[in-house]
Amino acid sequence: MITKYLIVLMLVDTSLALTCPTGCECNDDTYVVKCERSKLDVLPITLNPAIQRLVLRNNKIKTVDGAAFQFYRDLQYVDLSSNHLINIPTKSFLQQDKLQELHLNKNKLSMVNNKTFQGLKSLTVLNLRENFIQELPHGLFSILPKLEELNLGQNRISKIDALAFDGLLALRILFLDDNQLTSVPTPSFSVMGSLAELHVGLNDFTVLPDDSFAGLGKLTVLDLSGAGLSNISENAFRGMTGLRSLNLADNRLRTVPTQQLSHLNRLEELTIGQNEFVELEENSFKNLNNLRKLDVTGASYLERIAKGAFNDNLNLETIILASNRKLQRIDDGALVGLPNLRHLTLRENSFTSFAESMLAWNELRSLELTDNPIHCDCQLLWLGNLLAMKNLTTVQCMSPPQLKEKTLRTLSADDLGCSFRDPRQKAILVTLCVSALLIVCIIGLLLFRYRQRVREALKQHKWNKRTPISRKEHEYQKTFSDEEFIIRHAHQHNLKPIPVTEL
Repeated sequence: MITKYLIVLMLVDTSLALTCPTGCECNDDTYVVKCERSKLDVLPITLNPAIQRLVLRNNKIKTVDGAAFQFYRDLQYVDLSSNHLINIPTKSFLQQDKLQELHLNKNKLSMVNNKTFQGLKSLTVLNLRENFIQELPHGLFSILPKLEELNLGQNRISKIDALAFDGLLALRILFLDDNQLTSVPTPSFSVMGSLAELHVGLNDFTVLPDDSFAGLGKLTVLDLSGAGLSNISENAFRGMTGLRSLNLADNRLRTVPTQQLSHLNRLEELTIGQNEFVELEENSFKNLNNLRKLDVTGASYLERIAKGAFNDNLNLETIILASNRKLQRIDDGALVGLPNLRHLTLRENSFTSFAESMLAWNELRSLELTDNPIHCDCQLLWLGNLLAMKNLTTVQCMSPPQLKEKTLRTLSADDLGCSFRDPRQKAILVTLCVSALLIVCIIGLLLFRYRQRVREALKQHKWNKRTPISRKEHEYQKTFSDEEFIIRHAHQHNLKPIPVTEL
């Protein structure tokens, strides 16, 4: 094969030997060649031999020709994605000891073996996504000691040898999602002690047994979305003390796996929507003291967020409750007491109103309330004022009919049917009226109870207000005895004195 290409090179004119094929972009300054949608069916051999990046996406190449690759020994990046590759001959990359990234995704490869990648001793990224690979045999990647990222997602893998990943001591990111695995390949994990990110969703696990991820003590990201899970054993996540992000969305969980999650006390992000639980109960996320982001999107059965659901999650900064078509109730106090909450999404639910006491709305930096069947009335005047001031989100009224499809922030107090422009004024006035009535009732009760004393006090007050006698009259009265005073007084009024009989 090598002789074949040498003959071709000798037959063509020297000026044509190093040419850029039709439909390609060749940059001899940056040593980059791009041939996308150029209808190539073979690897071009007339390129600058010093090229370092070769992009051959979306062509019709059916095989990797090692003879052609040997002309380009300085390659560091090769993209052969979206071609018609059926197989890769042994030792095709034998001369590519500088190659760091190899993208073979979106082809028709059905099998690879431990000699397929021989010579790629500097490779750090290998992308085999969207092929037809069915099995990972013993030591398949053992000749790739520097590999850090391996993408095997969207294949047909149903069997993984316990030592398939043997030798991948530097591997940090592994994609096994969207395959045909019926159980977690726990035995294969033990040789990947440095793995930090694992994607195994879109399989058909059904159950996560105890210690499903044994040996992955350094894992920080775990994606189990769409894994078909209906049951998670109590100790499934045991030993995963460093996990920061967990995705359990799109499974069949009927309750939040509170006890199972409690092992993950360093968890910061949890995605758990598209499951079958009806409510987030009190202490649903117990022991997740470092949780900063919670995403519950597309939980079609979710109806209620109970008070105390986030008791242990005081570090929450972001809560996403979106596209939960039955969700119309958040208990009073459920979102109170979250001092770090700054981002709240309540989009596409069934809320008709929101209480001002629901949370510290003014502390939010982002708020999304769109696509809820909001009933616009005076109870939402406060929200309209808030949105007009901070412009956080758009809220359209669904009812009453005269306000349908109108934007809440543009509506006045009169539009919302408020008798007072500020509901706080109304509350204060009601409070004052009630207080005054209460005081009047108390006074009336006291007057009724002590009416005799009040009557006597009034009489005394009236007597004390009579005009006092003059000093002369007072002295005049003093000069007479009582008897004389009576006689004189009677004489003045033509009265006969009453005889006094001495005893």
